[in-house]
Amino acid sequence: MKASIVRSVGSHRIAVCTAMALAAMAASAYAAPVTVVNGGFEQTLTKNSSQFGAQYAQQQVTGWTTSGYNFVFLPGTADTTGAVGQFGGPSNPLKLWGPGDGSNNGLTGSPNGGNYLALNGVFETGPVSQLLSGLTAGVATTVSFDWAGAQQYGFSGATTEQLLVSLGEQTLTTAILNTASHGFTGWKTAQLTFTPTGSTELLSFLAKGTPGGEPPNVLLDGVSVSQNAVPEPSSLALLATGFAGVSGLIRRRFKR
Repeated sequence: MKASIVRSVGSHRIAVCTAMALAAMAASAYAAPVTVVNGGFEQTLTKNSSQFGAQYAQQQVTGWTTSGYNFVFLPGTADTTGAVGQFGGPSNPLKLWGPGDGSNNGLTGSPNGGNYLALNGVFETGPVSQLLSGLTAGVATTVSFDWAGAQQYGFSGATTEQLLVSLGEQTLTTAILNTASHGFTGWKTAQLTFTPTGSTELLSFLAKGTPGGEPPNVLLDGVSVSQNAVPEPSSLALLATGFAGVSGLIRRRFKR
């Protein structure tokens, strides 16, 4: 009798494990593709550090649009040669505080080793945006990115930096970074989860900072988007068949 009970319990455990394995196979069968164009900001109209977007047509970043006072920096330029823009040419470039211009704050380039953006958090602010397609409505969608806080060269005073990230009508915020005068926070990695309502929605990043007199900048790079797995119809059918078989096995074992 005891041996029979042990065999039944063992069979039950095997059946449960089998059911879990089938569920995992079905859940991982298909992931909706979500492509972010130029998520590392490597593709630009010109190979120069500069402002870009609607206010500075000389430079564009492939896949992204902006009407704000936002810049793209090439590696090693933020605290050395700087970037040109609508308010400053080569003789008066916009730079960030760093070792190259007198602040031993540890400013480093992007964790990905390439270009990155600097979004002004107080002056002529405007989002950096891209229209995403291939989304599945109602499925959890994670937006991942690297970001940091920095201060514009030539200004002094502690600042705060934050990103407002939107996907469609939903907006989430990052933590608030606190940057010392002439400082740099170091790069952080963030992941924010949204639930899209359609297959195509606008992804945007808007910098917010304080105070207005000491321009805070949010650095951004490495943008990627992924959705939770969505089972294919064939996988759902397999899952249903597997569960039916497992249920029958459990019933037969316990009847014995």
